[in-house]
Amino acid sequence: MTGQMPETPPMPPLPEAPPAPAPEPEPEPEAVPEAVPEAVPEPAPKPERRGLRAALRWTAAVLVFGSLGAGVAYGITEQTRTDVPGLSTKNDGRWVYPKLTMPVLPAGAELPFDKGNTGRIHYASLSALLLPAPEGAKAVPAAGGGKNLVSADRFLAEYPEEDRAGMKQDLTDEGLLDIAARGWTMPDSTSTRIYLVRFRSSAFADSFFVNHLGGDLDATLPVIGVEENAPFDEAYPSVVMVPSTEHVVYDEAAPRGPLHVRHAYITAGDTIALIVQSKKGTAPAVPFHQTVVLQNQLLG
Repeated sequence: MTGQMPETPPMPPLPEAPPAPAPEPEPEPEAVPEAVPEAVPEPAPKPERRGLRAALRWTAAVLVFGSLGAGVAYGITEQTRTDVPGLSTKNDGRWVYPKLTMPVLPAGAELPFDKGNTGRIHYASLSALLLPAPEGAKAVPAAGGGKNLVSADRFLAEYPEEDRAGMKQDLTDEGLLDIAARGWTMPDSTSTRIYLVRFRSSAFADSFFVNHLGGDLDATLPVIGVEENAPFDEAYPSVVMVPSTEHVVYDEAAPRGPLHVRHAYITAGDTIALIVQSKKGTAPAVPFHQTVVLQNQLLG
């Protein structure tokens, strides 16, 4: 779609009028019945508190990013994956990532957003869904098992210590399956950490996100390193969206500490992604936005 309206075809010429007959007395105009107002439907029952809380948070996110305002999804999956929409040129600070390919599914498995996949489950290997490191990056070894799998404690170390116990209990109660992670440092000292947290279904993932991670105008639970607060990153290109997924992107507000911390969440069916990027001084926006977009594509 180009977004342009189709040209309106010219109206056909009107037929020539036949000779006018002798005038007849005009009939009395019929009375026009008054318009009957449409019936107002009964108000829907109020959602449960948890559902309402989720709706309010996601509504706030949509209003800021305008993700649904355009009415159509931006076709980023059809573009070269290093050409991130909303950014200027290839020399604007973007990193060079390897060509991304979607992981192979087990025989007979459905894609996460196929109609028959009611739990919106990713059947691909969780490690294969992790964004690879860009060129020039120095990998940071994941602390955990093989295939980039890490413990819940490693993931929770990104959050304030006083919040970890409750989060860990809910991870257990709300169907956590596994967590994969990847991290790297670039030559300019920009540090990136990505976690993919997979649950038994999208319902469990949504519940954990709403109860702990949120989607408010400010991050309800800022990651370690954020000094004061982290509001929505309004510089994130609003046209960038992947169908069937949601994203919330935060940028630490000034005054900051020694590190400038940016972080984002992606919810995609049964999986939540956390992306954290930090740097001494100022963390550039372009590679952070690029990283979020590419990881979102892999999960969509």
